[in-house]
Amino acid sequence: MSKKRTAHIISHTHWDREWYLPYEKHHMLLIQLMDTLLHTLERDPEFKSFYLDGQTIILEDYLQVRPEKKEQLEKFIREGRIHIGPWYILQDAFLTSSEANLRNLQIGHQDAARYGTIAKVGYFPDTFGNMGQAPQILRQAGIDNAMFGRGVKPTGFNNTVSDSDYESSFSELLWEGPDGSRVLGILFANWYCNGMEVPTDEKEAKEYWERKLADAEKYASTGELLFMNGCDHQPIQRDLSEAIRTARKLFPDTEFVHSNVTDYLQAVNRSLDRELSVVKGELRSQRTDGWSTLVNTASARIYLKQMNQRGQALLEKVAEPLASFAHLLGKEYPHHLFTYAWKTLMQNHPHDSICGCSVDEVHREMVTRFDKSRHVAETIVDDSKRVIAEAVDTSVFARMGAEARPLVVFNTTGWERTGVVTVELDAERLYFRDGFPLDEMSRRMQALDVSGRTLVDAEGRAVPFTMQDLGLQFGYDLPDDKFRQPYMCRRVSLTFEAQNVPALGVAAYAWLKLAQPASSPAAAAASLLNGDRVMENALLRVEIAEDGSLVVTDKQTGCTFRDLGVYENTGDIGNEYMYKQPNGEMALTTKGLKADIRVVEDTPYRATVEIVHEWSVPASGDTVFEQEKRELVYFPHRKGQRVQDMVPLTIRTQVSLSRSGRGVELQASFNNQAKDHRLRALFPTDVETAVHRADSIFEIATRDNEPAAEWENPSNAQHQQAFVDVSGAGAGLTIANLGLQEYEVLRDGRNTIAVTLLRSVSELGDWGLFPTPEAQCLGEHTVRLEIIPHSGDGSASGAFAEAYRFQVPWTVCQTGVHGGPIASGYAPYRWEGGALAFSSMKVSEASGDLMLRWFNMEGAGTELGLHSARGGETVYKSNVLEEAGPLVSEGPSVSLPVGPYEIVTLGMKRK
Repeated sequence: MSKKRTAHIISHTHWDREWYLPYEKHHMLLIQLMDTLLHTLERDPEFKSFYLDGQTIILEDYLQVRPEKKEQLEKFIREGRIHIGPWYILQDAFLTSSEANLRNLQIGHQDAARYGTIAKVGYFPDTFGNMGQAPQILRQAGIDNAMFGRGVKPTGFNNTVSDSDYESSFSELLWEGPDGSRVLGILFANWYCNGMEVPTDEKEAKEYWERKLADAEKYASTGELLFMNGCDHQPIQRDLSEAIRTARKLFPDTEFVHSNVTDYLQAVNRSLDRELSVVKGELRSQRTDGWSTLVNTASARIYLKQMNQRGQALLEKVAEPLASFAHLLGKEYPHHLFTYAWKTLMQNHPHDSICGCSVDEVHREMVTRFDKSRHVAETIVDDSKRVIAEAVDTSVFARMGAEARPLVVFNTTGWERTGVVTVELDAERLYFRDGFPLDEMSRRMQALDVSGRTLVDAEGRAVPFTMQDLGLQFGYDLPDDKFRQPYMCRRVSLTFEAQNVPALGVAAYAWLKLAQPASSPAAAAASLLNGDRVMENALLRVEIAEDGSLVVTDKQTGCTFRDLGVYENTGDIGNEYMYKQPNGEMALTTKGLKADIRVVEDTPYRATVEIVHEWSVPASGDTVFEQEKRELVYFPHRKGQRVQDMVPLTIRTQVSLSRSGRGVELQASFNNQAKDHRLRALFPTDVETAVHRADSIFEIATRDNEPAAEWENPSNAQHQQAFVDVSGAGAGLTIANLGLQEYEVLRDGRNTIAVTLLRSVSELGDWGLFPTPEAQCLGEHTVRLEIIPHSGDGSASGAFAEAYRFQVPWTVCQTGVHGGPIASGYAPYRWEGGALAFSSMKVSEASGDLMLRWFNMEGAGTELGLHSARGGETVYKSNVLEEAGPLVSEGPSVSLPVGPYEIVTLGMKRK
């Protein structure tokens, strides 16, 4: 007798914290839902379980309003009737950083563990595409499965086995990461609401289940059929037990079970008896028509992406390394502050939040959260850098001259770094506590002579610098043991090139009156300018054409890239989710538009030329477009155009080349007064290749320039993190960005990299008309990019490392003249590793051990060499949850093989 098919009915709700309603309105609905859930679980023992959408933040949100329900909630979690975790929030995978994805998993596990249970489910129900490294991340976290709704096209049981990397014969499949890690994938082929609102009426139930069972069997590889009983903000089905009894009566050949995700996955694993399709790498709906991929959420409300990049970099690339460094010097690591800062930041990471595809009220609140998280991170940075600066021996400067004002430069990236830094120094202070009248304090500070001083490094070498006198300033200290201490000071701003600061290390300088000439006089270095249109250093030559476009020559390869930095403008009659250019419209560009060009900086360490385009673009979409929105015309079918009226769009671009720079930095500012349009910067590569690479989550993903045959959308925009790269034999071009996460490699014969700088739209989109006037992004904007030519191998040439350095701000701290246990040029760790990219340095809350993480950018194995300047440490291999694994070394030096595309974490335990 054949085995019955089993209908696994899993009760859940997909909880977008904010979307088409502001957060608090969704929050109030959540309180009602959770109250109903607890009541249902109490009164109905047949209502077996409920899955809380994979995100532990729901518990926080509920208990914030209902703290008296905590004991009852904990009871049902411990009994296994409410399943929680493994994430803190359901993030957008591509618009949040590698480390943010891990903090989400780590904090979700920490929060769930407090209740005694964690649902080990790789849950991505509505992520707008899935990252290629998810299988490796999940496997390292002890999760052997992934449940997701987007990115793969099911072909159905009766079709032949799929021959595509992005199709699956069944709703069950094997998902393989670039390193070879595999998890069992469960595709919501009929979406995560295919078992919602089950009827209790027999007639309705018969019709319902005949349809639903057939739909599930069309794709299922086993008799274990999945029915997700819930949807977006779906209330609890309180009569589900009755509905299941009705179904059992009507379909005796089917076993209806009020199931849970864990039991369902175990049942599928037991029942698998056929070969499953293997789907590899990123799941971005490659084999679709391209109209519903939601990829253009990467360019909706770009200001949010910029704030997020700044917040993530400040936490993971500045605050965590500095706090770790300070911890090695004896300062307590502020785990509680980091958890608070990360949670506050991650509340902006759900797909409807960071994607910019919600109503305006949602995104206004996000700005506040970004600020709050950043303020916490800045506090940690300030506290940590002072501890480290005070540990740096600056006593040498007292012998070099008078009135020394030392400062410490911190390189918190994973690579040695040279670059231009700016620091504000107090030349002198007078504290209010000293009893001086205010007018005398002001007079004395303004009379202070700040001329005739030199900037020197710890070896006594003079360093070229420029000074801006900021004049009289008010300030205050906040001591740990007394009331705030206000003061008046004379402040200056110094700008100079810090050279060869070690990775994760420090370099000391001082601004002083020299007692004798510097060991290496600050001779006026040659200008980097040749006239007002050419900049040149040892590596690069930059020529500026009359229309403001750049010609950049890589002097190491002799390759020249032309027409870089032309701006393109098109209409956009789409929405926050998807871009749609008006039919038949020709793009406007600044090609041939004469620009105003002038030199704004000419120093020994950097040259900057400003390019101003006085441009005009159409003011908005037309009345046809407005009518189509009201009529809910699906955006690919819209016929609207842009109006004939023009508004000014003045773009002010500063092009900078530093003396030691291996890239050309661009900063563009503009005041957007147009609506319904898109602005991009174009970088033709003229490199012949069918593929390109883009920085993604722990991966430099390789993507095709040409989309699949099914792709109908004229646009083929993609996600990026830090950069996109087009490379060929002997030459390549990397374009790095700060928070500009949408690009396209154009099919224009030149393999042009187009980076989106702004997209202005007027509605949310999706399932109705939700006007979003603030998504037009009117007003002032500033964007930053870096052009990095290289020899054709972005990893080996160091171009990718330069793009990663570009993401991280310098940190500088004024300090005093004092002794200390560490010298200028010190770094606690030194590493080398071929194609490895450094990712993070932090302290594990569970163990107190220092954790260092890298990932292999390439498909060949490599070797990680690590040397500790501290000694006395045991080194072990960890996983992404920072759990201790096998011992690697008990000495100061480590040599560890790293597999292709492997994410490797090392724990450093003090003996």
